[in-house]
Amino acid sequence: QVQLLESGGGLVQAGGSLRLSCAVSGRADTTNTIGWFRQAPGKERGFVAGVSWSGANTYYGDSGKGRFTISRDNAKKVVYLQMNSLKPEDTAVYYCAAGDTYGEDIVLIDPTNHRYWGQGTQVTVSS
Repeated sequence: QVQLLESGGGLVQAGGSLRLSCAVSGRADTTNTIGWFRQAPGKERGFVAGVSWSGANTYYGDSGKGRFTISRDNAKKVVYLQMNSLKPEDTAVYYCAAGDTYGEDIVLIDPTNHRYWGQGTQVTVSS
């Protein structure tokens, strides 16, 4: 089992920044790819960004390119999502999720490949 706990969400004005954190614990907690996904009301859950288990490889969905940065600190067992230049359309519940890559230092982007999920943290961007 891998446990994930998100924090750092909140209300911010458009143009502002937030840093989300995902605390990872449990079995094999440093050898999973970790992804951030988001889901707005009435919309499907979408991929935002992902990082490989070593932190060397990252990948961004269209929603995260150019404005968001994902990183991980395996010593602290935390994955971060730094979000800058936030827009009202970034309003959503943000989830972190862990996927097993069986030793490969790769990023997974399909939510169905992520077995473990956190409870989510709400991000609201006001205009």
